Amino acid sequence: MTRRRKLSPEERELWARVASSTRAIRSEKPVCAETEPVLKPGPKVHHPRSAAELREFRIGQQVQSAHRGHDLSPSIGEHLARQPVVMDRKAHRKMTSGKLEPEAKIDLHGMTLAEAHPELIRFILNSQDRGRRLVLVITGKGKMSHDDGPIPQRQGVLRHQVPQWLRMPPLGPAVMQVSQAHLKHGGAGAYYVYLRRTR
Repeated sequence: MTRRRKLSPEERELWARVASSTRAIRSEKPVCAETEPVLKPGPKVHHPRSAAELREFRIGQQVQSAHRGHDLSPSIGEHLARQPVVMDRKAHRKMTSGKLEPEAKIDLHGMTLAEAHPELIRFILNSQDRGRRLVLVITGKGKMSHDDGPIPQRQGVLRHQVPQWLRMPPLGPAVMQVSQAHLKHGGAGAYYVYLRRTR
């Protein structure tokens, strides 16, 4: 245990001047320069879980998550559903409930990204030139593949890529609204694409 050094007369005088120039925050007994303040115990922390709620855990045992099935990334359908409705709301309700029949459709299912992109561009721009408003783009849901790599692979590469292509040039200016198709038109494996009128 280390012993505290005694203050010299000059240090005592300096301390007295400093102490006299201060104002107490609380009306408590002033602390002497040579003594340590007595620390009061802090408030008791209340733990929300009682000992009965805490279960015994053994090494190797699997932890059961309280938030089972929580996904930080929303599905494509959820993401598209959150987009603002730009087209007529009544027509949008009819479209998403499967009551509007698409005027044309393209099936990209089974194509590679390199094959599908030019086909989608040709189909969308030709459909707009012909005055079509609602078309259906079928991508398929994608196959579950065996994934051994360190970076997880997404199921359904086309299903994830098509909405991005529809927002980017040259298709972005032609497309007014994109929504996941109703089950009768392919559900999560297809998209309704509502086109702008040509001027």
